[in-house]
Amino acid sequence: MNVLSDNISPLPAMPGQRLARGVGRLLRSLDHAVLTEFVPVRGLRVDLMSLGPRSEIWVVECKSGRADFISDRKWQGYLDWCDRFFWAVDAEFPADLLPEGTGLIRADPFGAEITRMAPETRLPGARRTRLMRDFARAAALRLQGAADPGAFSDA
Repeated sequence: MNVLSDNISPLPAMPGQRLARGVGRLLRSLDHAVLTEFVPVRGLRVDLMSLGPRSEIWVVECKSGRADFISDRKWQGYLDWCDRFFWAVDAEFPADLLPEGTGLIRADPFGAEITRMAPETRLPGARRTRLMRDFARAAALRLQGAADPGAFSDA
């Protein structure tokens, strides 16, 4: 067993996943719990959703380049499922492409920085409650799957 290689996690293969890893580290440093590839409602899948220490819900969409951003036709639907919405892009991404009224995070696989805070639009109470329940359930199922992959083979 190589102790050094056991302590280094491999970089994700896809550019968006690399950004998501860095953003996840940033959000964790802000005391947020993070889920990747979360489905708040059928037909929408956000790159990252986080739950903050005061029950705030943030959505972050990772864009690996201009073409990735231009082809995204669903992002406005995410606004109804969070208190704050951010784009996460690398240092070379042209920020002027991103819509005003959204947050901006500059990221790489190792970390990230909020360069423009997203405006806050608080979710209605019933929607927040539903999202928090679904978030908790998804997190628990992922944890169980990681601890015991065989638990899901018969379900």
